[in-house]
Amino acid sequence: MTLPDFLVVGAPKAGTTALHAALAAHPQLFMSPVKEPRYFLCDDGVPPPRRGGPGDAQTYQEYIWRRRDYEALFAGRGEEMLAGESSPFYLWDRAAHRRIRAAIPGARLIAVLRDPVERAYSNWAHLWSAGLEPCSDFIEACDREPERVAAGWAPFWRYLELGCYGEQLSDLLRLFPREQLLILRYRELRDEPASALTRVCRFLGVTPGLISAVPRENVRPHIRTGPATQVLQELLRAGAGVGQYFPLPVRRLARGPVLAVLQRRSRAREPLNREQRAELIEALAPDVRRLEQVTGVYFGDWLQAEGAVEGALLGNAPA
Repeated sequence: MTLPDFLVVGAPKAGTTALHAALAAHPQLFMSPVKEPRYFLCDDGVPPPRRGGPGDAQTYQEYIWRRRDYEALFAGRGEEMLAGESSPFYLWDRAAHRRIRAAIPGARLIAVLRDPVERAYSNWAHLWSAGLEPCSDFIEACDREPERVAAGWAPFWRYLELGCYGEQLSDLLRLFPREQLLILRYRELRDEPASALTRVCRFLGVTPGLISAVPRENVRPHIRTGPATQVLQELLRAGAGVGQYFPLPVRRLARGPVLAVLQRRSRAREPLNREQRAELIEALAPDVRRLEQVTGVYFGDWLQAEGAVEGALLGNAPA
């Protein structure tokens, strides 16, 4: 069997793509060529269901759910290299916790945590700019989360729930000893990448100091609202509904021109105002306190309502 030695387990929109790329540059580490295989999100031999929100069916098609295909991702590792992969929904998915524990109980796990309000806002902006999010108001989209969950929309639509790290880590640590878990803050990757990567290397037991830079994330433009935007987004959502029946290259070819026109209508994303942030902090505060209890680390700065405290990773544009 060829399985990974470590996993970057989360969180979505918290710099996991950039961390994956940085670790791939270390000569003693082998990172899966597919950044998010998501194998442990589903049972071996059972593909995820084809239902949910706009674009979800296509996302499910990208899962690497067969054991042999997953193991093949790590076949190119050198004899002395540690292998890893990054699937940021592992932290949220409790069944994934159990599957990881059963398959690789000694795995080292890395969780990158971002201010949950900023994480949710970045999550919404990602889907809005891709033409998939039908709601132009972020707070309203958060309010719709329960009905979307009930309708079976994919995990990426759970803007607030994905940021409930206290609950997620409580469950994860029931299955894994604390010494197998490294917690990084998104802000560490952004402001002190060399120090953050040294921590990761020491945690994994490889030579520190060989990598010191975290690549800039791919940053999507924020799309203006308006009649033209609505038409283009409706076209993209309709295309997503039928796109599941076509190969990926065909989908990209058809979607590309429409997305390019949509993203020409971009502008700088405005930060949440004090009132918006305060409303979401009220919902998330109990979990932030739980996170502090679970980790013994202070996260009280996330409960400030003065505005965004964590901007985009290594870039001036919003993540």
